[in-house]
Amino acid sequence: MRTEPGQSFPLGATVYANGVNFSVFSKHASSVELLLFDSADSAKASAVMPLHPIRNRTYHYWHIFIPDLKPGQIYAYRVGGPFDPQRGHRFDSDKVLLDPYGRCVAVPKNYDREAAKKPGDNTPVAMKNVVIDPSCYDWEGDQPLKRPFSRTVLYEMHLSGFTKHPNSGVAPQKRGTYAGLIEKIPYLKDLGITAVQLMPVFQFDEQDCPPGLINYWGYTPVSFFAPHCSYSSAKDLLGPVNEFRDMVKALHRAGLEIILDVVYNHTAEGDHNGPTISLRGFENSAYYILGGDRAYYANYTGCGNTLNANHPVVRRMILDSLHYWVRDMHVDGFRFDLASILTRDESGRVLENPPVLWDIDSDPVLAGTKLIAEAWDVGGAYQVGSFVGDSWNELNGRFRDDVRGFMRGDRGYVGRLAARFLGSPDLYEREKREPEQSVNFITCHDGFTLNDLVSYEAKHNEANRENNRDGSDYNLSWNCGVEGPTDDPQIERLRNRQVKNFFTALMLAYGTPMILMGDEVRRSQGGNNNAYCQDNEISWFDWSKLERHADVHRFVKQLLRFRLHREHDDRDPRLSLSEVLRRARIEWHGLKLNQPDWSDQSQILAMTVWSRTRRLVFHSMMNASANQQEFEVPPLSHETERCWRRWIDTSLDFPQDICELTKGPLYTAATYVVQPHAMAVLFARVLDAGKWS
Repeated sequence: MRTEPGQSFPLGATVYANGVNFSVFSKHASSVELLLFDSADSAKASAVMPLHPIRNRTYHYWHIFIPDLKPGQIYAYRVGGPFDPQRGHRFDSDKVLLDPYGRCVAVPKNYDREAAKKPGDNTPVAMKNVVIDPSCYDWEGDQPLKRPFSRTVLYEMHLSGFTKHPNSGVAPQKRGTYAGLIEKIPYLKDLGITAVQLMPVFQFDEQDCPPGLINYWGYTPVSFFAPHCSYSSAKDLLGPVNEFRDMVKALHRAGLEIILDVVYNHTAEGDHNGPTISLRGFENSAYYILGGDRAYYANYTGCGNTLNANHPVVRRMILDSLHYWVRDMHVDGFRFDLASILTRDESGRVLENPPVLWDIDSDPVLAGTKLIAEAWDVGGAYQVGSFVGDSWNELNGRFRDDVRGFMRGDRGYVGRLAARFLGSPDLYEREKREPEQSVNFITCHDGFTLNDLVSYEAKHNEANRENNRDGSDYNLSWNCGVEGPTDDPQIERLRNRQVKNFFTALMLAYGTPMILMGDEVRRSQGGNNNAYCQDNEISWFDWSKLERHADVHRFVKQLLRFRLHREHDDRDPRLSLSEVLRRARIEWHGLKLNQPDWSDQSQILAMTVWSRTRRLVFHSMMNASANQQEFEVPPLSHETERCWRRWIDTSLDFPQDICELTKGPLYTAATYVVQPHAMAVLFARVLDAGKWS
């Protein structure tokens, strides 16, 4: 096969009119071979092209150009060099390696992770790349939507699990795929969310889990550029890329944004006993943070290794990956898993101004892209309220914990709950950022579902085959009297009430709300709070719950409709949290008006809030105690309607639990009795907002 020297830039496989250029980084390699294959299952390469260390190398970049090569060609690499773990080198010239910049991956039918750990050739059972041309797609004018956070409701979703259940109504060949999600867009629109936040869709290693199970969550990446091929209903080599783009285009047409959960903190190559799949075989000492003994890996992720994110080559790869997903795949934003990893240097120390974060924050290609940080890691870095950068929003773990603690009746949470309702000024007011910097959530993929939060007091992860040692023991959950499912109607009513309490708190608080897939229909995982390896009905969205828990589904829809269309959301999005709070009119109460009980023993709180545009006034009463409580109701003044209307009472049955604002029943009494573990919200219209400021 005729070849030419090629060029060092761009990295990866780049398609030109007359052929394909290949370029990879490896500083310490002594040999690099480009392999071409006829299929992913080929026992050997159809062509092997050794790259000459002078003719095909510029500085630390190895490159080659192959005339007349077309998209769809399967390829991979073999790289030789020193195997010297004490110096950080783990080259293995027997192993087939994925291109770190590969845009598409082909997985053989008999893929074997273990073969990449053992000595010897693993060609027949190794993943390979596919050459693609990103420009060969008709976007039909599609562009990212750039909706402000102030108008955003996130829906965290597992792409496959959303439609994989047999009762999903999706055609069998499309269940669990990008195409399957397209079929469920009407459901998402009807629910009222504005953005789907997809759990990892970068190509990952499904075998990185206990034997006999499947890695379901996908937090085991082998590529930062390729969409996961198992999520494609189209089985041709280029199907995953095109079907992913079809999904993005369909979501945008429906007015829904797409946020990707990205894992730039570790890879599926694991610790020193792990497989050689890609980065380890190209330049182990550059791509990973190594320990004092460089034969081992620093593990700030809990997954065996830690990406060396602030190394210049890794920084460039992360930024190039983000560029690709925004520019060529049209995604709207990213949620960064264990984002505090990105603040660490090559020795693991936390940097005050980490270069990679400022690269992302100041990058013109990413301007207007949503950036959400999970601002902690398992190495002890916890940066909620202090994450580096000007454009980052943060998952607010303190919102989750404080609302959970209050709702189950724990003491000492009232003051913290008030702060969470106001956008967590104790965390974010000094940042001079908008209230939506706080991404508020009660549940996410990592932990109990909302149903299980009110149904279990202990995790039940036995199905993970780790003797129930995995998953967090700190859940702040309450089973309402019985562990797990029950036929007791009183306990079921209490659980329903608690679910509605959580949703009400989430939607009324300042910040950007995030809902976990299926919480709106009380999806359960049977008490499993770490279902990362459960690709089965434990994790899938059970669509029969939609009918069984129609009252909760309706309740959430009504809250979302209010959240996105309420008049007081029409404000200047440039206002900082401190400015919003300065302009706000908020009054705190206990059982008596203007006498809030901030003591550690308190389990009740009430607040009166005028809307941001001062056209509506709301009075919320929260009772986390086991006894009913009688709250005084503030009298309405001359600038408002003459009497209140009841909007929400979570203790009431469907359809009285939540009403349309204009159709809520009038309420004229001077007090309101809130049942145990319940919330109630009254509202009135402001007739003359000009009489106060």
